[in-house]
Amino acid sequence: MEHYDVIIVGAGISGVSSAVHLQKNCPGKSFVMLEARDSIGGTWDLFRYPGIRSDSDMHTLGFNFKPWTEAKSIADGPSILSYVNETTDEFGLRPHIRTGHRVRSANWSPDEARWVMTVETPAGEKQMSCGFISMCGGYYDYEEPHDPGFDTAAFEGQIVHPQFWPEDLDYAGKKVVVIGSGATAMTLVPSMADRGAHVTMVQRSPTYVVSRPDQDRIANFLRKVLPETWAYAITRFKNTLLQGYFYNRTRTNPGWVKKKILDGVRANLGEEFVAKHFTPSYNPWDQRLCLIPNGDLYRAINNGSVEVRTEQIDSFVAEGLKLKSGEVLPADIIVTATGLKLKVMSGVDFSVDGVAVRIPETFSYKGMMYSGIPNLIQTFGYINASWTLRADLTSEYLCRLLNYMDDIGMAQVTPTLREEDAGMEVRPWIDDFPAGYMMRSMHLFPRQGEGPWRNTQDFKADKKMIRKEPVADSALKFSNPAAGRKAGAEQAVAKESATA
Repeated sequence: MEHYDVIIVGAGISGVSSAVHLQKNCPGKSFVMLEARDSIGGTWDLFRYPGIRSDSDMHTLGFNFKPWTEAKSIADGPSILSYVNETTDEFGLRPHIRTGHRVRSANWSPDEARWVMTVETPAGEKQMSCGFISMCGGYYDYEEPHDPGFDTAAFEGQIVHPQFWPEDLDYAGKKVVVIGSGATAMTLVPSMADRGAHVTMVQRSPTYVVSRPDQDRIANFLRKVLPETWAYAITRFKNTLLQGYFYNRTRTNPGWVKKKILDGVRANLGEEFVAKHFTPSYNPWDQRLCLIPNGDLYRAINNGSVEVRTEQIDSFVAEGLKLKSGEVLPADIIVTATGLKLKVMSGVDFSVDGVAVRIPETFSYKGMMYSGIPNLIQTFGYINASWTLRADLTSEYLCRLLNYMDDIGMAQVTPTLREEDAGMEVRPWIDDFPAGYMMRSMHLFPRQGEGPWRNTQDFKADKKMIRKEPVADSALKFSNPAAGRKAGAEQAVAKESATA
């Protein structure tokens, strides 16, 4: 059986972050990256719909160790995928990656202090083992998007979901109806219109929309006068401060933020249109905001290539989409941009000493580990800031934890609820964010509580916790089974031999 110190599950942004940090900070650790798909890149390789791009700036969505040097800070999908591949090659990760390797189950053996994993591979099922698992498979189901339950049988045209975009789809000159008002729809609609389609965006309710330039002038200036790493670090710091400030204002003064956002939309679309189609009933960041670069959606609406309808859907009919009002929107193509389906821990079945783990019954430890599950860490980014900010912090924490365990000679670490935690308030893992795609699946996720059992969604607080606070605390139980001691001793001898 192949054995590694660390097995990283997933080879997208999170997995690459984990691998690079391991190489830099734990150079003696062996690791392998298991990627279920046939190529790396995760989200940025999966999605191929028109206009696919980030909705975060690349100075914070980029890695903290690899400067983003392109002029556009709101980047398209192919550019981001190229960046991930470039990082993979620059840090020599290809030999560590196994594509087509899907982890089905993992059982922790306390006597041996290791995980034994069942993995589907192109050559058939096999077992692999490791001392620590780094779960980096993202948070949504790649095989199955959210199904709102539409009966589409009557429609005689073509139905497409953005998650499975046909490469040969010809929509130029066609009538296209896009159902949805989230980030995917806001990206698709102006892009398809720009390429010759007449697009109608149908939304049940409005979404907050913010327009920003796709280039960061300050970042581009700094790169001209400073070394790349300095310019990148300064821009990253600036943008995290701005993101944090804006989000905090949505919590403390939501009315002011709402007015600012809507004033920006009114300047482009007018009072009446904004009141009907772009004024949500909730406060900013109660659900995710949509970023549109350079006002592309506004231009498409103003030039007549895009229509917006804020109405309930009645049914799919032969010629298109029927609204509750009775109006039928004619369509050659209907795009169901109706959202993601979340998947917990990449769908892996976990057990400890043969006993199945029930993830919803666990508590999140610092948003990265789970009560009662040894030697496992999961990367889950922020819902109010760029994903990679949290991914890099999680990778840093993993390395600090592994090095600390080596220093104290321990093979096993388990987040463990204490007596003092018995009466703590129990809350959903993601709190104060009632977006549909989250609320549909929160019952499947771990819970959070108080103290180290919080999932803060606060970059500033997490940065202090991970980089400044001691690794050990009373909620982490370190242990050293006999087999673990033996493995640790063998590892120490191997290191001494290699040094000699």
